[in-house]
Amino acid sequence: MTAHSTLNTGTQARDAAKARRNRDLGKSVALHALLIPLALLFLAPLYLMVVFSTHPDSAIFSPAPPLGFGGAFAENFRQLQADTNFVRTLGNSTVISVLYTLLSMLLTSMAGFAFAKYAFRGRNLLFGIILATLTIPSFVTIIPQFILVARDLHMSNTYWAVILPTLANTIGIFYMRQAFQTVPDDLLHAARIDGASEWRTFWQIALPVVRPALAALAILLFLASWNDYLWPLIVLTQKDSYTMPVALGTLVGLTRVSWGALMVGTTIATLPFLALFLALQRHFVAGIAGGAVKD
Repeated sequence: MTAHSTLNTGTQARDAAKARRNRDLGKSVALHALLIPLALLFLAPLYLMVVFSTHPDSAIFSPAPPLGFGGAFAENFRQLQADTNFVRTLGNSTVISVLYTLLSMLLTSMAGFAFAKYAFRGRNLLFGIILATLTIPSFVTIIPQFILVARDLHMSNTYWAVILPTLANTIGIFYMRQAFQTVPDDLLHAARIDGASEWRTFWQIALPVVRPALAALAILLFLASWNDYLWPLIVLTQKDSYTMPVALGTLVGLTRVSWGALMVGTTIATLPFLALFLALQRHFVAGIAGGAVKD
């Protein structure tokens, strides 16, 4: 009788597990059936952007816009290069974005580590003041910022004019502070007992622990710098110093818009970063989730 009861219990458990798997499968199928059309809807503009980059302007604005690829990509790129010196501007954007990302990651991670792991007088007040700067609209600071950079420091039309003003990123400081709060204090104390300096403790012990958060921050900083338009438009006045967004903006004139060239430029500017994001999305999600901790 006991063996029969055990057999029935095992059969019921297997049936229950099978039922759960079937329910989970049904939920997964329903969820994908809902999300796939939405994903296709969101991807449609990107697809049309790539398609239009391979057609002349006349085809783009024809009564029946093309949905397949054409053969005018090279011609549109030559027009883009002739109008904007796009290769130079793409190089400018790459150098500025890489330098900004690396330097801002260093500064914000150092500041975040200090606010998370060092106890000093006025720490909370200083951190509150830094967070309060988020309430100040960027448009309010543009004019005094331009006067400081262009007139007083004579840095207009240089890479540093674009990089330096927002290097100490407030969001980055807050994000890295939250990430470093997940690092155990005992780990840092053990490193100091073993004779590690404060810099070594930060660089070799704490920083590797928050690597996913650094990867997520790198993507956010690079994207912000790569897409920045207003400040480079103000501080960069020479054509050879333009960044990619500013150069693409010059294609939109009062009487003429080079739509084919514009689509080529936006395609070249978008696809590499999209590929980078897809390659690092695991680190991005892990970093966002890891930084979402409470005090």
